[in-house]
Amino acid sequence: MSRRQRREEARRIRWRRARALLASGLVLGVGTAVTLAAWNDAEYGAATFAAGRFGIVGATDGTTFSEHGSVGAAATLSFQAPPTAMAPGQTTYALYSVKTTNPSVAGTVQLVAGAPTGGLAGVLRYGVRAIGGIVCNATTYAAGTTVVPDGSALTTNGSGSLPLPADGASAVNYCFAITLPSGADNSAQGQTMSQTWQFSAVSG
Repeated sequence: MSRRQRREEARRIRWRRARALLASGLVLGVGTAVTLAAWNDAEYGAATFAAGRFGIVGATDGTTFSEHGSVGAAATLSFQAPPTAMAPGQTTYALYSVKTTNPSVAGTVQLVAGAPTGGLAGVLRYGVRAIGGIVCNATTYAAGTTVVPDGSALTTNGSGSLPLPADGASAVNYCFAITLPSGADNSAQGQTMSQTWQFSAVSG
């Protein structure tokens, strides 16, 4: 092969290589253009959380509710007949209403008896019923739902829990009936008794 022919062959080889590189660059360029032009979108979700509150208040008249959160701050139940001069066979009645505060989540409440003190502690008997209104007397008591059976010792707790709607929507009305049994002997005369009940509430 002559020198001229060799030079021509070398030019053809360089041209083929140049075209190959150019073609490769065009393909890469097209691919890059597609990537840069791709459409995109996104969605996001978020939330904020806060804990609720739970609390209860009580009333001896069914209407004036406030907090009585300790034994020392216990509300004094208003019994119909004076509970300081009871006679054998006498029963006296008193209301205590409980509801949730506003705001508050819903819950349940259970009556828990404390430890009574005084000479009448072993003599007096009691019962408790849940009533539909705020009038607590012999008639409404008889129509109520038993919480503590009649004739129970003063240390008897309420059976089960009662529902408390959220935000103070409605109250649980407890009607207490305290009885000095007709068979109480003379040793009961002049004796006294003090008792505190707890209304134990839980949320849920």
